[in-house]
Amino acid sequence: MTLDLFAGIPVSDYDAGVEWYERFLGSPPAFLPNDIEAVWQLADHRFFYIELLPEHAGHAQHTLFVDDLDERVAAITERGIEPVNRETYSNGVRKITYRDPYGNEIGLGGGPV
Repeated sequence: MTLDLFAGIPVSDYDAGVEWYERFLGSPPAFLPNDIEAVWQLADHRFFYIELLPEHAGHAQHTLFVDDLDERVAAITERGIEPVNRETYSNGVRKITYRDPYGNEIGLGGGPV
């Protein structure tokens, strides 16, 4: 089974959104399809994008599972973004939650320490 992903985040300020997600993801967008969207490629066939949709900003919730959780969290912190929550579930899975300036929730999850 092939799985492609194109996950969107609505923002109310495009330029500020691009700047925040560049810091969060650690790179500029992979491409800009138009003047209200910016797209980052996270892996083959897996994309993350912001879109200028002020009336919907702040309602997204996405969790990305990564195999290098501690390194990613440290790198995001070095770029000036702090998590709002850290959780460890009973099975040892950890989730680190961030909120962008619009209130959208982006979580990073990973296995036990």
